[in-house]
Amino acid sequence: GQVAVLVPTTVLAKQHFETFRERLADFPVEVEAITRTKKGSSLKEVLDRVATGRIDILIGTHRILSKDVKFKRLGLVIIDEEQRFGVSHKEHFKQLRASVDILTLTATPIPRTLHMSLSGLRDISALTVAPPGRQEIETIIGYSQDDAAIRDALLRERNRGGQVFFLHNRVRTIDVLAQRLQNLAPECSFAVAHGQMGARELRSVMDVFTRGDVD
Repeated sequence: GQVAVLVPTTVLAKQHFETFRERLADFPVEVEAITRTKKGSSLKEVLDRVATGRIDILIGTHRILSKDVKFKRLGLVIIDEEQRFGVSHKEHFKQLRASVDILTLTATPIPRTLHMSLSGLRDISALTVAPPGRQEIETIIGYSQDDAAIRDALLRERNRGGQVFFLHNRVRTIDVLAQRLQNLAPECSFAVAHGQMGARELRSVMDVFTRGDVD
């Protein structure tokens, strides 16, 4: 059978694709990914291979729910971050094939899922042991104007070989913020990404970040 992995964002699709491919490298398993950024001949080739059953695991965003994505023998659907998808998304796969199994993953179970598990309609497993080497998340509440704390956090992460996501709530002023951070920590390199960018531009920024070219 084939496996469909549904994820909420392009970035997650890319990360899952690379993880699946790496872990299954020693097995005769074909893994592919599709998102809204995949177009033209490369998309057509992937869709043809899915339809003929030559792709075993297809990872994708909502793009995977489109009518042109046809599976030959879909057997399992994995939905990552279930709370980001509605009932209609899950029903989509059941309409493709009555006997499809669905595995949903979430850190915050939605009430409907909890109710179904408590009433015995659905099995639920809680993973309470962190992966080896996983550190506890440390949350510190501070002021966005606290330049010393921000500079300290940026440099601490850079010096340990890590990277930083700095979230901002306005596209209109995001470049001003980026310049402020650049002035605060000139030792760090920055890139800006937001949802109003074109798909190709956003993808290139995320590729740069994923490769570790910017802090």
